[in-house]
Amino acid sequence: KGRGASFTIKLPLTTAIIDGMLLQAGHERYIIPTLMVRRIIRPEPGDVSTLAGKGEIVRVKDKLLPLIRLERALDIEDALTDPFRSVLIIVEDGGREAALRADALLGKQEVVIKNLGEKFKDLRGVAGGAILGDGKIGLILDVRAIMDSKEAAQGKGEKPWE
Repeated sequence: KGRGASFTIKLPLTTAIIDGMLLQAGHERYIIPTLMVRRIIRPEPGDVSTLAGKGEIVRVKDKLLPLIRLERALDIEDALTDPFRSVLIIVEDGGREAALRADALLGKQEVVIKNLGEKFKDLRGVAGGAILGDGKIGLILDVRAIMDSKEAAQGKGEKPWE
């Protein structure tokens, strides 16, 4: 007491802050880097179609984009399946565009990217995590991996919303 104290704080050099769009699929919340987001839409019934053997597509202006359901790509059991009660986040990666279906858009937020560690390094479609303002974890999505995943492809000509 009365002599002072010294403290050492070690911060990882890999810590990065990104702007992210916070979205919900099922009871989970996810983050997509805003640099990848081109637009957010709520589809109309004539906008979504199924190509036999190819999967679902959505018309956005004059383009047809693949519709990727996050509940399939990430194995989310309690998510909505009706694309007309959902939001579609149009994302771009390396010149490729796709529409990611989510239950709701919760807003924009700056987040600190955290590595998930060795146990979760091979977690498909997830680039890292972030502690959100309420203290809960939000997973940061790896949009490229989701666009490349076979689980994201719909196929079989099904219309799960009917």
